[in-house]
Amino acid sequence: MALTAAATLGSSPLVPIFVTAAGMNSSGMSVSFGARSVPGISLAIHSRRRRIVAVGAAARGEEAAEKTFVEEMRAVAMRMHTKDQSSEGEKEQRGPSLSELEPNLEAYLRFLVDSKLIFQTLENIVDRAAVPWYGEFRNTGLERSEALKKDLKWLSETGHTIPEPSADDTRYASYLEKLSEKDQHAFFCHYYNMYFGQSAGGRMIGKKIADKILNKKELEFYKWEGTLSELLQNVREKLNQVASSWTREEKNRCLEETETSFAYSGERLRKIFTRA
Repeated sequence: MALTAAATLGSSPLVPIFVTAAGMNSSGMSVSFGARSVPGISLAIHSRRRRIVAVGAAARGEEAAEKTFVEEMRAVAMRMHTKDQSSEGEKEQRGPSLSELEPNLEAYLRFLVDSKLIFQTLENIVDRAAVPWYGEFRNTGLERSEALKKDLKWLSETGHTIPEPSADDTRYASYLEKLSEKDQHAFFCHYYNMYFGQSAGGRMIGKKIADKILNKKELEFYKWEGTLSELLQNVREKLNQVASSWTREEKNRCLEETETSFAYSGERLRKIFTRA
């Protein structure tokens, strides 16, 4: 059975993470996998992509002025899609699409472990609030680490061996810690992509995986207390409020970090699947 995903939820962004900067909109969502590109491994490519995003943002300055900053982030994410994924996509299709791949249970366990590490890292950063505005995002209702803790406990109790976090996502967690201290604008991008991605594309993919390898068991990772659309809107408003005092240069710094966010999250998702 092919794995696909499509949904509708306001103006949330669409992104290929599990999916990363996420969102569901009327265009639907799909995921494809290209070459690996992870900071620290391909800094030259990352630097080139930064320039591309920054130039694009400057060229669209007038358009950006009419959007909220969350809408700007979504627009950058959409341009990173292929035409097959979205009419707004500009990326060339590379590698197999999700419909050509099958989930692997052992790899999925590692994905959950790695996801817990990253969400816990984000939540720890927010709780410490080394930058004052981070504290605005405590207890938003979007937090995922406790839900993942429950899921991993259940999987362990049903006889599955829970692995250690991967080297890639251990490095990503370290990258986020450092970024949160030295570059709050870039950190903002990762925060947004992870939580909105999980609420949209990640949720749809999770259901498909559960149907295939978990006997339709719905994990806590894909559940939220309260109305999800309201939780997202509350966080969206907070994000826009924080960014309202930023300069154009600071906003562009956030936007240019989108490619890095995609690289890490896309790599985490890619490991779940093998060719059908």
